[in-house]
Amino acid sequence: MLTSPRTRVSPKIAIIGAGFGGLCMAIQLERAGIHSYTIFEKGSGVGGTWRDNTYPGAGCDIPSHLYSFSFERYSSWTRRYPGQPEILGYLEGCADSYGLRSKTRLNTMVTAAEFDETSGRWRVRTTAGDEMFDVVVSAMGQLNRPHLPDIPGMSSFAGAAFHSARWDHSRDLTGRRVAVIGNGSSAAQFIPKVAEVAAHLDVFQRTPNWVVPKPDAVFGARTRAALHRLPLLQRAYREWVFHYGENTLYPALAGGWSADLVRRRALEHLHAQVQDPELRARLTPGYPLGCKRVVIDSDFYPALTRPDVDVVTDPIARIVPEGVRTVAGLREADVIVYATGFRTSEFLAPVRIVGRGGRVLSEEWKDGAEAYLGIAVPRFPNLFLLYGPNTNLGHNSIVFMIECQVRYVMGCLPHLTARGPMEVRPEAMDTWRRSLERAMGRMVWQAGCASWYKNDSGRVTNNWPGTASLYRRITRTPRPRAFRFAR
Repeated sequence: MLTSPRTRVSPKIAIIGAGFGGLCMAIQLERAGIHSYTIFEKGSGVGGTWRDNTYPGAGCDIPSHLYSFSFERYSSWTRRYPGQPEILGYLEGCADSYGLRSKTRLNTMVTAAEFDETSGRWRVRTTAGDEMFDVVVSAMGQLNRPHLPDIPGMSSFAGAAFHSARWDHSRDLTGRRVAVIGNGSSAAQFIPKVAEVAAHLDVFQRTPNWVVPKPDAVFGARTRAALHRLPLLQRAYREWVFHYGENTLYPALAGGWSADLVRRRALEHLHAQVQDPELRARLTPGYPLGCKRVVIDSDFYPALTRPDVDVVTDPIARIVPEGVRTVAGLREADVIVYATGFRTSEFLAPVRIVGRGGRVLSEEWKDGAEAYLGIAVPRFPNLFLLYGPNTNLGHNSIVFMIECQVRYVMGCLPHLTARGPMEVRPEAMDTWRRSLERAMGRMVWQAGCASWYKNDSGRVTNNWPGTASLYRRITRTPRPRAFRFAR
């Protein structure tokens, strides 16, 4: 049972996941003097997606000084766009700085969480046993469960095959024939690296992506020193990057003034880097820019123009022991890499979440995941989501959104401690749903293309249709009237 604030006993909190979201939540609890929490992490270390994705060339397409916590700025980033090892190092450093490792249970998967209405608490079931908590915070993210395509004969392949998010580093690709199925952001990062060593590389493309150049640069010693010694300079640079996304990139997704500008930039990039008109035609999208995730990369197109790389657009018929058979014939391969993304619309899966009245969250979400502010769900008291439904961004940093959500959850803790378990009212959820639908109507994601932003029925369940600044404003302070409390 939750205690009165007069007893000065903090709620007991379970945090699922030790990526950006879970670490941010734990850090803010520590800063508030609340130490009664446990982080459950299914993997062998902190870092989330940046621990899992170790493919060659793995990195971020958001500038490093914005892809970091506002309260834990890092002046020693070595380049404008950080690579996976540097991001993972940053997160590990945060865990060490705030003493989070002693509160983290590694290699411990949460299998279920069930709300007990009698005690007003959650029974969290893990591979190590059960434990009761007052609050559950899911920080599982949207990009953590690899998606494998349903292609006939996949199990028959005689060579090595793996998903890009589970890269098999024991396989030396030097001098091998490699088939890459998929051409999204991850593929765009590792294809140039693989092309340098493979004997031949086939890139199987179903739909071309819009690609814009990535203005990467190395930060020299003087730049790093200036950013370290002048915190205001680092803050100004971070703010400039943030507002560029808000004022230039967001309008391109909302049918605003910059849509044609960004489209022209992408086409100029394609024409400058791909001289072959036939290949250029295969790489030119036939849908509006931004309908699918835009690839930000300057090395992808040059890799595709190499004489030992083929872009294959013939539909795949099946996988055979010798390689990939398309409708046009066999493409032999020694290794197949599936760059086919993640199961993004299955929020919180495979954890079974049971709320008040025996409601099962996966059944509540059978028509598509949704949450009030992307954070709270009716009939699931004291359950909060980080990076939940409709909070992903196509123009700015998800770390910013996570900080907004964590601040909101922190604002909820005094209310639930004083008044009992809190759950968002259905009428508040209905109002939120209607506002989302109105805002979504102007976004380019509705243009008709298939993307990981949508569930199987075509509903956009992942992306936030407003600016990041708007999200910060509406999540600044919880509105108690949007919730019901059970003392």
